[in-house]
Amino acid sequence: MFVARRSLRWLAVALTAFGLWQAGQGLYIPAKAWLAQQLMQNSWERTVGGADKAVPWPWADTWPVALLRADDDVELIVLAGASGRNLAFGPAHMSASALPGRTGNSVIAGHRDTHFEFLESLVIGDELEIEIPEGDRVSYRVTNIDIVDSRTSSIALDTEATTLSLVTCYPFDAIDAGSPLRYVVTAHGQ
Repeated sequence: MFVARRSLRWLAVALTAFGLWQAGQGLYIPAKAWLAQQLMQNSWERTVGGADKAVPWPWADTWPVALLRADDDVELIVLAGASGRNLAFGPAHMSASALPGRTGNSVIAGHRDTHFEFLESLVIGDELEIEIPEGDRVSYRVTNIDIVDSRTSSIALDTEATTLSLVTCYPFDAIDAGSPLRYVVTAHGQ
């Protein structure tokens, strides 16, 4: 009987420790995302204030290049360089494309299940806005929404118009990552 109680006590301790570990894992990602957004917001404010390449944290290899607004409730800091590491923190500008708010096609990528989840609800005619560090704001109107295969399609970068292409993986409700399909929202400056 003593052995059974002792075993139950150890089992209770082990289950409690496992539960705390799982809770910590569940809170880690939202806490990291919240902290990253705070640091990126501070970095954006320094950038608007004239700082060049104001990194959000000391070891970052990215910095804010624009602020993207959609509807009344979407405001996202766009980071330089669309690497997987940068996309974990927010939408990111593809460096081969035009800078946001400039003439040419500015391509911004984001994850479908986090920052660019709102793309699914956009319709042709919706308005988007880009704010650049100098304080200028460029309004865009959604003109096209496409689902393309990334293995056989490409996005034209050299345009004479001020164009914005927002790209994310598709389908939005996919369980597995790695689909070659991309959801592309194209908007033209007004």
